[in-house]
Amino acid sequence: MADSRKSRIRIIGGKWRGRKLDVIDAPGLRPTPDRIRETLFNWLASRCPGAVVLDCFAGSGALGLETLSRGASRLVALEQQPRAVEYLRAQAQKLDPDAIEIVVGNALTSIAGLQQQFDLVFIDPPYASPDLRQQVFQHLEARGCLQPGACVYFEWPAAEEFELPSHNLHWLKQKTAGQVHYAIAEWRLSR
Repeated sequence: MADSRKSRIRIIGGKWRGRKLDVIDAPGLRPTPDRIRETLFNWLASRCPGAVVLDCFAGSGALGLETLSRGASRLVALEQQPRAVEYLRAQAQKLDPDAIEIVVGNALTSIAGLQQQFDLVFIDPPYASPDLRQQVFQHLEARGCLQPGACVYFEWPAAEEFELPSHNLHWLKQKTAGQVHYAIAEWRLSR
């Protein structure tokens, strides 16, 4: 059997700092690079401890596992790619199986089964499916899945325009690195 791993990424901070994660070669899988994750988690440093986290397109698990390493209490990882799911399950067993829930299936349909609210949400779908950013967020909003003050991370190609999908979201930070634009927004209910 051929080795399906094409590269490795590392957890940047927290209790698992320096731990290497294999990145499997799977369609649409595009792990957030170390440089972007380092900036992102500098932005989110005070929001990770105790957070309940949702990673809507978990893939390699890099974003969600980084939050757990930095003190998040729970991670719900949505993933539909079978090889990525198998990999995520293996990582969960090695790191903290009690804190990680892996939901297998399409992000849009999986959101319907969520029974909790989240403090931190990652929405970085495959670049070939740009409409998923808005659709996933709209499903989360309609289901009441966001805690007041929740942070939502979005990532998209730098050449593409992206508007926040709700008047209840407000930009906190935005940046471009190479061909990637990434940002966090805060969920604030209008009064």
